[in-house]
Amino acid sequence: MQLRFMQIFLPPGQEEASADLLTDREILGRWRDTDADQVVLNLLVPAEETEPIMDEFEQAFGNQKGFHVVLFPVEAVLPRPVRDKPSESEGEDAEGKTEGADSEDESEEESDNNGSRISREELYAEADDCLGIDRVFLGLTVLSAIVAAIGLIRNDVAVIIGAMVMAPLLGPNMAMALATTLGDTDLLRRALATNITGMLTAFVFAVGVGAIFSLDADVPAIAARTKTDFGDVVLALAAGTAGALAFTRGQVGAVIGVMVAVALVPPIVTCGMLLGAGKLTFASHAFLLAATNVISVNLAAVITFLAQGVQPRSYWEAKKAKLGVRRAVVMWTILFLGLIFVLWIGRVTLPT
Repeated sequence: MQLRFMQIFLPPGQEEASADLLTDREILGRWRDTDADQVVLNLLVPAEETEPIMDEFEQAFGNQKGFHVVLFPVEAVLPRPVRDKPSESEGEDAEGKTEGADSEDESEEESDNNGSRISREELYAEADDCLGIDRVFLGLTVLSAIVAAIGLIRNDVAVIIGAMVMAPLLGPNMAMALATTLGDTDLLRRALATNITGMLTAFVFAVGVGAIFSLDADVPAIAARTKTDFGDVVLALAAGTAGALAFTRGQVGAVIGVMVAVALVPPIVTCGMLLGAGKLTFASHAFLLAATNVISVNLAAVITFLAQGVQPRSYWEAKKAKLGVRRAVVMWTILFLGLIFVLWIGRVTLPT
């Protein structure tokens, strides 16, 4: 069970009102502090409870001076917290409730069905940390492109895997999918800029490698990335889904990064090297694989975020974002179906 420690700084005189907001929430621990004339609530809660609690307090006190919420991850707690299990009598009472009790606020019901995912604010902060075009991001991108190019030319799988681990592409792609889900144009703009910059950096470097060094398109590692089939589509869909699931649980690890990188870095570098070597037909086939993977990863991630109940905080934000989300999902779907059509009709393969 993932836990979070919340510090809620209440406006003066609002302590009693805040108690009502926590009535139906699962609180594992509660402490009260004072800071000058402010009351500070310290809460230990399961990770999935943070989003509904923050939404309730934001709606009640968001416009009042002195209100703040600070969220901390919890590594361990002693004694170990035990979640309360409903008794049989409570279960029978629940079954006898009227339909009116079941028609509570939609946002609260959706929050209760979010499983163990982390809060929207944590997702946003995680995505925001992954964005930004700086020397570290560009350096990792160039280094991953160098390693990938060497591995492809030598047909060395181990070296190619090293490039997959180094590539900083998971965060920007998950941020782009999250921005699409939330309808956040600012986050989407920055995610697109980071994604495009990273891919273009790797691509331009690969073009230079292909122009300088002799390149054999028959090398198995290169030839494999000039062919696109439905297995590659399934791989990219699985990578996008796994990346989004790990993102919503706050467990973005190296394995997920490899899954996304395997769908993005090698075909981009392959396309650039083949273009630099003047092998345009092969380069176009590698480009199709890269495009298929990018579209599939993002479409799968958006659908996974939606299925996990990730949505804007307030009703008006959700209503405002709804049209944009629909358009984005339709765009990704059309692109995806277009690529499937090309694969089905053209059956892209190396020329014989």
